[in-house]
Amino acid sequence: MKVLVIQKKRIGDVLTSTIIFEALKEKFPNSELHYLIYANAIDVVKNNPFIDKLIILDDKARKSKIEFIKFLFSIRKEKYDVVIDAYGKPNSVLIGCFSGAKKTITFYKNYAKLLYSDTIYRTEKSFSSATRAIEHRMQLLEPLEIRFKEIAPKIVITEKEIEAAKADLVNSKIDISKPIIMISAVGSNDLKTYRLDYLAELLNEICSQKEVQLLFNYLPYQKEIALEIYNHCNENTKKKIFIDYYKENLREFLAVTKLCQALIGNEGGATNMAKALSVPTFTLFSPTVPKEDWNMFENGTTNFSVHINDYEIIKKITFEEEETKLSYSKFKPHLFKDKLINFINYNIK
Repeated sequence: MKVLVIQKKRIGDVLTSTIIFEALKEKFPNSELHYLIYANAIDVVKNNPFIDKLIILDDKARKSKIEFIKFLFSIRKEKYDVVIDAYGKPNSVLIGCFSGAKKTITFYKNYAKLLYSDTIYRTEKSFSSATRAIEHRMQLLEPLEIRFKEIAPKIVITEKEIEAAKADLVNSKIDISKPIIMISAVGSNDLKTYRLDYLAELLNEICSQKEVQLLFNYLPYQKEIALEIYNHCNENTKKKIFIDYYKENLREFLAVTKLCQALIGNEGGATNMAKALSVPTFTLFSPTVPKEDWNMFENGTTNFSVHINDYEIIKKITFEEEETKLSYSKFKPHLFKDKLINFINYNIK
């Protein structure tokens, strides 16, 4: 059986959807499994033992109608038996429909129902520690008679990459014999970024509790925001932050994260990647993100998260920018500082 799985964009989603491959290989060990993604997500699926081939939808095919048509015909030539479309948007449904596969599966949408053989209604409530992010993807396998199983996404880092990361840290005057914590300092946008002064307060608390070294995760254009967090910190904390240490290459960032004792900070792709590397996480959820969708595999020790909805301090969360900022302002560090301290004491030795 030859299967194409589609999850084109968003690195966190691409990573999460890899659980489909593990479940398929367990049920159909001789199947050939291909993954259609954008090029920027290659690094999180590289070396995955359950994926046989990556199909890259590049910029040329995305921006040119002629090139996209050529891409569609290249998909058709693969002669897939099954297409599992975890993305489920019109352009991915078009790819699945044009593939010629007899079995095409995606989430329910009116347009998808007309073109795919199987459309799945997402469950509304989570029923496992895996959360709906995993549960919904496992639902896509029901037409293939694969039952739900808690499977965690995995990122595979080689020994060579680990050794290179160690050498790079040492060259940057970071002591790899002492605990290193990766700080998810800045979210993907303002509405997903915890108040900078509040985050600094948390960093001060961490550094008062443990002798640690802090690395900041942020994108190059977010450097000024990261510096603002740094400037909010006290002098003791500043000495422990390597503010200029930055890895633009994602595989290098993943290898460095693998060497950290924890990742702490804003929810996002870095959190999901840390979990896939088996690195403990303490996650600060934005008021706009439903915690129950993405707090995967929480156990109260190595994976823990907090959300304003955990506390009875605001009646309603909206997606309006000003109200979200107001919600963040009420989400003060003292509410969960004890939980952060417990997390640190459990995971940082």
